[in-house]
Amino acid sequence: MNNRVILTIAVALATLASCGTKNTTQAPEKSDNHIYVCAYIWPSCHDDPLARKWLWEEGIGEWEVIKQGDKRFPDHYQPRQPLWGYEMDNDPQVVERWIQTALKYGINTFIYDWYWFTKDEEYSGPYLESALNDGFLKAPSHKKMYFYIMWANHDVAYNYWNYHKWGDKKDLLFNPDVDWEKFRRIVERVIQQYFTQPNYVKIEGCPVFAMFSMSNFIRSFGSEEEAAKAMDYMREEVKKAGFPGMHLQEIQGGGSMMDEEKITRMKSRIDKLGINSEALYNMGGFDTDYLVHGANAISIREQMDSVFDIPVFPCVSIGWDDTPRFPAKGANDCTRFHNTPQSFATYLSEAKKYVENHPDQPGFLMINAWNEWVEGSYLLPDKLYGFGYLEAVRDVMDGKYD
Repeated sequence: MNNRVILTIAVALATLASCGTKNTTQAPEKSDNHIYVCAYIWPSCHDDPLARKWLWEEGIGEWEVIKQGDKRFPDHYQPRQPLWGYEMDNDPQVVERWIQTALKYGINTFIYDWYWFTKDEEYSGPYLESALNDGFLKAPSHKKMYFYIMWANHDVAYNYWNYHKWGDKKDLLFNPDVDWEKFRRIVERVIQQYFTQPNYVKIEGCPVFAMFSMSNFIRSFGSEEEAAKAMDYMREEVKKAGFPGMHLQEIQGGGSMMDEEKITRMKSRIDKLGINSEALYNMGGFDTDYLVHGANAISIREQMDSVFDIPVFPCVSIGWDDTPRFPAKGANDCTRFHNTPQSFATYLSEAKKYVENHPDQPGFLMINAWNEWVEGSYLLPDKLYGFGYLEAVRDVMDGKYD
């Protein structure tokens, strides 16, 4: 019996033993060679009350900015043109089509960006949550799809998400820091709303809680030691809810090659906070040539894999072009050479090999992203390549992984 079969059996037994009384509805079935083929979801394209007040007044979310994308150099593909139009990501019928399409082409997991922001003294709470609560969780087939959340707790300046409205105003609009009172509310919310869902991703029965900015979390509590106490509190609350524990996943923006000092610092953080795995939100080592970018990303991944004692999960990006957000960016800030579905397939194949070469750890493969239109990295069909990127996923995964 190979290691992956043993792992799969262990996961199934742990889930049944510890969570069976709380989750009576069946999650999607796993095969012996299961890989979570994950696509990140940036839930910005719907009418959110906080966003309408401070960012996108038209009531269509960030489509307001995406539609204003302009060419910065010859042959620049702006504005991006979604094949299915400017759909709202909190519409359950829209998300139903997403789910059916994702499963058809080999993506079985959505990772939702999840936010908790404070705006001065007037608001402290979730942001853009409707895409998950009203879109995904109310889609008729949502239980056929795995999902989990990534707490994207980063600083947001006024002009970061809409410079058309705020111009050069760069001071802080939304503050991601939390105190103990806020953190307790967050813990209760994510356990009750998400962890208990039968199709929420769990490793050995433990729900996965991903965090985008571990540094900001530590900043909130003042030190790694105090942040570790907060994580211990969350683990205990997860156990009280009937799970054997929690799998804490750190997700870095893109990663970079590390010197010895940073490696030492990262190892210490992993140990103190009990981080269980490392992942990436997009490929590090940016270059305007997608092939160079992809090669740089592999080097970063290989270094992380060699120096950390916990699993490192690969990520493959489709490209990079966030010019709709930033008026000063141009040709040197975009992926503009060799960024095709064929090139993407090449690096997706490398990522799949990486996962297969690590049979002793859970199988996770991240793709940036399902719908990052404003950053030029999305699997959803557009008017340039149609279904080309989805077809690349289907062909590379070859139907082997459910």
